[in-house]
Amino acid sequence: MFNLSFIDKINFFFSPFYRSKDLKFVFKKLQEGSPNQSQTAMFVGGCVRKYLSKKKIDDIDIATSLTTDQIKEKFKGSKFNVIDSGIKHGTVTLVSSKLKMELTTLRKDVKTDGRHAIVEYTDSWEEDSHRRDFTINAIYLDINGKIFDPQLGVIDLKNHVIKFIGDPQKRIEEDYLRIIRFIRFSLEYINETDKKTIEAIKLNLNGIKKISKERILSELIKILRVKNFLKINNIKSLKEIFSLIFPELKHLDRLDKLHKIANLLNLDASFILAILLVDETNNHEYFSHKYNISNNLRDDLKLLSENFKILKGDKIFFQKNLKKNVYFLGKKNLKVLNTLYFLGNKKINLKNYLVTLNTIDKLSLPVFPFDGAYLKNKGMKEGVMIGKTLEILENDWIANDFEISNQKALNIIKSQNN
Repeated sequence: MFNLSFIDKINFFFSPFYRSKDLKFVFKKLQEGSPNQSQTAMFVGGCVRKYLSKKKIDDIDIATSLTTDQIKEKFKGSKFNVIDSGIKHGTVTLVSSKLKMELTTLRKDVKTDGRHAIVEYTDSWEEDSHRRDFTINAIYLDINGKIFDPQLGVIDLKNHVIKFIGDPQKRIEEDYLRIIRFIRFSLEYINETDKKTIEAIKLNLNGIKKISKERILSELIKILRVKNFLKINNIKSLKEIFSLIFPELKHLDRLDKLHKIANLLNLDASFILAILLVDETNNHEYFSHKYNISNNLRDDLKLLSENFKILKGDKIFFQKNLKKNVYFLGKKNLKVLNTLYFLGNKKINLKNYLVTLNTIDKLSLPVFPFDGAYLKNKGMKEGVMIGKTLEILENDWIANDFEISNQKALNIIKSQNN
């Protein structure tokens, strides 16, 4: 959305993100009908934090004193659609062809139980700041670039300090997911964690059991996407807490070696998850069941685990049938397997790993040249025989190094059509 590319960085101070024409339109709409001296809306959270840190801004959050009904009324007939994305929490999403942003009514916590909070709407920016988790997430920015910083988050952001607003013990007890969020932000800013906060976290680790698995998994994926996650072993306290929360991700030791080759790989959350999970046991199955992960990810982990066991006993796994493995496993899974083998085998040097990686990259993925339409065009009637014939053709095609003559294909079709 607002990506600080090379040109953006040059113009950073001259054209900050909040000077966007569309954002100015949004703020003008939100301010309409209110006294000029009262502030009806300000940016808050990640976009402000990232703006001040000169990082990529990938989401826009706006806090406002307006209710969701008032927001909807103001944007009727405009180019922005209003979506009830979290109406019970006072949140709506504004969407145009160029922008997407969340607007949330100012709130204060009335009661919390460690999972959910009962809130009241307020017109006080100070009260809204008190209900946020960390000081660096309670920095507000108006449309003219003026900062409102009631929790002194700018100083903490500058010093890479991740600090709970108020008493850490109390803030964690309000929502135990904040423990995992603390890990994420500490990794993002390579925070040297303070003793009081770590003690409060350790005392409340059991509270995570109250959090839904969906929320935990979502936060875990965000952690794995943090570039500095590969350095978690360098921060002893974070590594210890992470391991206690996610005992299934037991191969953190692999990250030290992975970090050295990270620039050679297109690492995403699923790639790193496989590195942390897959071994010769059924470790991945427990994780998959516990967090009810997507079927695609579950299938990939199963496939990787099965083939990891095979390659552990097959020294020429990447020399023979490589083309066939790419066809059945896909390039990404084969790269994961190659990386797993390299990380866990001291006998595999970097040169051999890179040769295999380069070979996988250069291989063209074979495309099966036949489909049902082709068979019907050759006179085969629609039905189960088409599927059976395609399977025979594909097996023959694979067995002959992904080649099959037209005449042989026609002979197979003819033999199945009789």
